[in-house]
Amino acid sequence: MATAKPSPTFRPRRRMRNALLLVALFSLAALAWFWRPIIANATVGAAYGARMGCSCRFVANRSLSSCRNDFEPGMALVSLGEDIEAKSVTARVPLLASQTATLRQGEGCVLEKWED
Repeated sequence: MATAKPSPTFRPRRRMRNALLLVALFSLAALAWFWRPIIANATVGAAYGARMGCSCRFVANRSLSSCRNDFEPGMALVSLGEDIEAKSVTARVPLLASQTATLRQGEGCVLEKWED
């Protein structure tokens, strides 16, 4: 009497799915572990860019495009934008951070308060 045997592909598919789920879980854990320092470094870079850009633009009266030459190496992702009426410069790291520095009489360029 012949009996039907289970398909041999059943278990490898389950193992593959479990392995993929495990890899995805470890990837999410690694991303969560490294995400906070990435955001912190982007915020510091944007703050540095805003402060330097504001001083360069409104204290030294240089063009905003020439102010990028004062950036440290590795700041290629930081972009600058200016508000001439408010005498402020905003620096952005795309999708990660944005900081603004404003010229204050007698104080120079001052960063806006950071949100923790």
